Amino acid sequence: MSRPQFALMLRRLSLAAVLTVGVVVLWPERKAAVAGTEAKAQSGEYKYVLRMSVGQNYLPGSVPAGIGEPLQGVTQVVAAFEARYPDTKVEIVTVPIEREFLVTQLSGGAAPDIVSVNVEDVWVDAQKQWYVPLDRFLERPNPFVVAKGDPAAPGARQWWDMFTYQAITRGKAAPDGNNYCISLDMVETGIFYNRTFFAQHGLRPPESWGEFIALLRRVKELGRTPLLTNIDCLADWGTDLIFDQFYRELMPGLDLKKDDPVRAAYLQGYMDPEEISFLHRQGYFTRRDPRFVEVWRKLGELRPFLTKDINTQDLTREFVTQQAVMLWNGSWFVYRLAGDQQLGFDWGVFYLPPMLPADSPYASGLPMCVIGGVATQLEVTNSALSDTDPALPFAERIARSGRLRRAVELLQFMCLPENTGRIVNEYPALIPNIVGVPVHPQLDPFVEILKRRYTTTKWAYTFDLRFTDILKRILHLYLTGAIDLDEFMRWQEDNVTTATENFLQRTQTDLAPLQQEWDRLAPLRAGWRDVPPPPSR
Repeated sequence: MSRPQFALMLRRLSLAAVLTVGVVVLWPERKAAVAGTEAKAQSGEYKYVLRMSVGQNYLPGSVPAGIGEPLQGVTQVVAAFEARYPDTKVEIVTVPIEREFLVTQLSGGAAPDIVSVNVEDVWVDAQKQWYVPLDRFLERPNPFVVAKGDPAAPGARQWWDMFTYQAITRGKAAPDGNNYCISLDMVETGIFYNRTFFAQHGLRPPESWGEFIALLRRVKELGRTPLLTNIDCLADWGTDLIFDQFYRELMPGLDLKKDDPVRAAYLQGYMDPEEISFLHRQGYFTRRDPRFVEVWRKLGELRPFLTKDINTQDLTREFVTQQAVMLWNGSWFVYRLAGDQQLGFDWGVFYLPPMLPADSPYASGLPMCVIGGVATQLEVTNSALSDTDPALPFAERIARSGRLRRAVELLQFMCLPENTGRIVNEYPALIPNIVGVPVHPQLDPFVEILKRRYTTTKWAYTFDLRFTDILKRILHLYLTGAIDLDEFMRWQEDNVTTATENFLQRTQTDLAPLQQEWDRLAPLRAGWRDVPPPPSR
């Protein structure tokens, strides 16, 4: 069996295992509940039976990090909604987080009415009409706010006004200009560190990349694992942070698609797939692009200081037992540490420091950007339109569907401050995104990080699943020494080429406007150094 075949088999077995475990754990109770709901729906007791997957952060009955009582926030809010609408039943369902599974459900029309998925994945599939644009609802009042009678309350004029992080939330508009997600909360990553160990050895959080590498080296000399992370984090967070450090200053000459003012206020020149595809044809993001090579070289500098198994999903044990001194994780890890009564050390959080010219000739010296932002991203799928004729135009189905309106009303109800607080603040992990909902003080460091500008692009969410899968595989080979940087770059260039050409073929993107903007911006690029040479014609 070849390596690709073996890897594919493992992927399929992993997905099968997820599905099997989900069925075994949920089957008896879920089967009875579904049977009862279907009977009531058939008898006419329920006009609408909505299925919602809220994601792993708020799954009712789950116990995050094995600490505390089972979560009940979503259950309580849904019960209040059902009491308000006796003709509606809301089923909370679990959906495996693997995108392959969700794509299968969406293409077969079997997805839940409301799902939780990274909106960048939605962007890739927007043209397939799997997801419902929510702009027409966001631009109108939230009826539950209006019912309270305060015309000055956030949401009384527009649903949009209820969100605390306006730029981030509105900035999640897709390249087609539509908004597909509702964001109840925010997340950010950071380096959790053993503050006690730092104090004992005279260490401090670094202020530059060079200081960061020196810190990692010193911790290793002291006999501890310096930094815990894994290949998923490195291919996603690590790639985007370093890429932004080297390309941000070039954006005035590379930003070929001008966003609408609302989207641009937060994304500030974010590279969409069509821009990356066009620029790749100009030689960018290839072996001939020194900055692109430098991204991976700098990422490789971390390898001597990481845990041995960068495929691991267990980033907790070594840190809490003090075998490792730093851990790169999301704000959700706060709850694990804060709830551990036997931790035995103080901890803190710092963000990855900037690269300075002394660290790389392509460094901007700018602070590292935000790579988090919206956390639980709730989208409405075309399953919510199942009460309309599929032969009708998509826009007409949206206008006619009563089921869709009820699904949107559920999201609007969840956005009331008292309901969002009940869900998001059930434990300290994520930052509420609804005005009037307080933030757990333990999350304050992440609130500060979120004030930074957003990343230049999100490579792991830009193209199809094949691109991301190959990126993780070859990056793992490179970081474990199985291939050198040159061989990695050959693979990665081929990977980007295949992904961009597939994207352009699938979407039939018109590159003429990008070419016009490229030509117009040529004077800005005239004095640039170390840029890829023009492609041979």
